[in-house]
Amino acid sequence: MKKILMVIIFTLISCGNVFGNGKILKSGFITKSASVNENMNIKDPKNKIIIIYNHGQNKNDKAIKNECIWVNQIRNQASLVDQEVNNKKIMVYNFCTNDLAGDMSPKKYWKFKEPYKGIHKLDKRIEKNLELVDKFVKMGVPRKQIIISGHSCGGLLTLMLMAENPEKVGGGISYMQACYGKLSSKYKVKKVGSEKALAKFAKKYPGGAELRQRQIDNIKKLNNVPVLAFTHPKDKYEGLLSDWLEEVVGVKRIIISEDYKINGKTCVIKGADSEWEVSESKNAGHVMNQGLCFQYYNPVILDYIASRIK
Repeated sequence: MKKILMVIIFTLISCGNVFGNGKILKSGFITKSASVNENMNIKDPKNKIIIIYNHGQNKNDKAIKNECIWVNQIRNQASLVDQEVNNKKIMVYNFCTNDLAGDMSPKKYWKFKEPYKGIHKLDKRIEKNLELVDKFVKMGVPRKQIIISGHSCGGLLTLMLMAENPEKVGGGISYMQACYGKLSSKYKVKKVGSEKALAKFAKKYPGGAELRQRQIDNIKKLNNVPVLAFTHPKDKYEGLLSDWLEEVVGVKRIIISEDYKINGKTCVIKGADSEWEVSESKNAGHVMNQGLCFQYYNPVILDYIASRIK
């Protein structure tokens, strides 16, 4: 009996999950059961497609070693595992980078008036993604078969990386890009419009507003940013401030829905031990891509990948 218990404990540890609360603290390949396997072995790498999935983040300047992602946030990513595109199987890699410290946070630095010249945490995360990409390439995975993806700050990271280094990977998938707080709801974009809302944000946080706009302008600069981007109008973060994506050549933007349903089906998020409707979340619109019914878009995602690995 003791041996059996030891085997179970070892298995849980090796998968990198803390199953009691559904938190995942390790980087590694996502399994179909939404756990994480730290084993980096890739069999037949030339016939694999690697999706690198980047989580969101809560802080910019602080290194957070005990946070990464929750089980409910990777269930839909898990549904892509082992899917075949052009006879090549998909693997999804969960990339934990919250332990990287940046040098700018909202409380300390967003009020500066001069252009920000420091190294933001997102810049450091991009560097780490490129290092991981090179590692997979050395293992034999063709560069064009590596796709960067991410949610929230990870979504913005995806757009930035694809704009700055389009030749390094095959493509990018961005979910609810955002990294500057709940701008859409806090500054009442629906009521006053985006221009007035952003002006109010800039007055309160001139540094943060300048950096955000600079990142957007840098993304717009490139003639082709081949990213599949998902947004939702009720996303409290950037939901009503995402129209700039339409101006970026190469971006295919999909507005998920106008409510909390996809294809007429109410979205439900499955956690470690329970399920709840997306609308019950305080950040409902921002987590629409975590609802199980978001898998309705899997064919769109697979078609996008197929177009990028030709």
